[in-house]
Amino acid sequence: MPFYRASEMAESHVAAQPMGRFKGLAGELMKVGFVTYARGKMSRPHYHPNEEQFLFILEGRQWMIVGDEEGLVVAGDLVHIPRGAKHGGVIIDDVRMFTAKSPSGDGRLDQDHHDAEDAEAIVRRLQEKLSEFS
Repeated sequence: MPFYRASEMAESHVAAQPMGRFKGLAGELMKVGFVTYARGKMSRPHYHPNEEQFLFILEGRQWMIVGDEEGLVVAGDLVHIPRGAKHGGVIIDDVRMFTAKSPSGDGRLDQDHHDAEDAEAIVRRLQEKLSEFS
């Protein structure tokens, strides 16, 4: 079937990011999904050695780190995450985003998820940023 309603898609548990809510689909060459995080939650710093990713922010605000860069992303922003780039973020206001990843692999959004070696240092930096917005 080529048509899907986000409201009718099944929610899945993503073990690597239990603080978020995920709805995803896989095609032959890519996988897509909707990701929702509540204010104050965090996308733990990680990387995908075999996947390239785009995020389109539908609602909310998030302070994101991608590689050596960081900044505030808001509704209407598009974020490119190259294969192997460390990334993560802290949610300033409830966020809903659309994501696309390639290749599709087995279809799971967390299939190629690996914690960043310096994840704890990045988490501390993200928590500092959250306090600046409070």
